[in-house]
Amino acid sequence: MLSINFSPPAQILSQLGQRAKAARLRLNLSRQTLAQRSNVPASSIKRFESTGLISSASLVNLMFALDRLEELEHLFAASEVPSIHELELMKNQRQRGRK
Repeated sequence: MLSINFSPPAQILSQLGQRAKAARLRLNLSRQTLAQRSNVPASSIKRFESTGLISSASLVNLMFALDRLEELEHLFAASEVPSIHELELMKNQRQRGRK
């Protein structure tokens, strides 16, 4: 599996859609069956699988229906060590407060 760390956002979305399609096919589910299980329209699933575009609510519903909900636990989880960017932002915020 390719890393998405250095991919542009459009490519990341496309890869997510492709991964979702692969997960659906591994479970031998048609789009229509997944639509019924997730309450997400089949047209939205098709768009997601081809473009990666979907609402966050529909994404959560699909992940639940595909039994992949636990993967959301890592999304936006606090990192133990701040990134350099985060440290720079904190430094800039402290400096603005001194003025």
